[in-house]
Amino acid sequence: MQDQSSSAMPELAKAWSALQQHAMLRPIRNQADFKRVHALTDALADEVGDDESHPLFSMLELTMELIQRWEDEHVAVPDAEPKEVLRYLIEENDLKQKDLRDVASPTLISDILAGRREISKVLAKKLAARFNVSVSAFL
Repeated sequence: MQDQSSSAMPELAKAWSALQQHAMLRPIRNQADFKRVHALTDALADEVGDDESHPLFSMLELTMELIQRWEDEHVAVPDAEPKEVLRYLIEENDLKQKDLRDVASPTLISDILAGRREISKVLAKKLAARFNVSVSAFL
């Protein structure tokens, strides 16, 4: 890892500026920021998937943490079993299990709703991003 001394700051500023042109990665301060970071998270999740060795995986984690922090302060999640939260969100959004193919297979969703499978941390992150809620709702 490079030395974070003041001599590295010009290079760091240049790299940050280049990143900001594409990602605008910063704390979420309002609903517009939330939507922007959520869209970035969705794009990253599509690209990275579950591959922790992917070069963008840490950026995906950072965007999910930004969303989590915002939701912890601004979104109330009912206290219920994760599968019931999922069932509620599917019904509220007038979806069918097959409509969540971008997140998980319909078979996996069915197994979760029936209580045969638990929601993994990776799937919880994907569901949280898909439904715009806190990851904690699914864990």
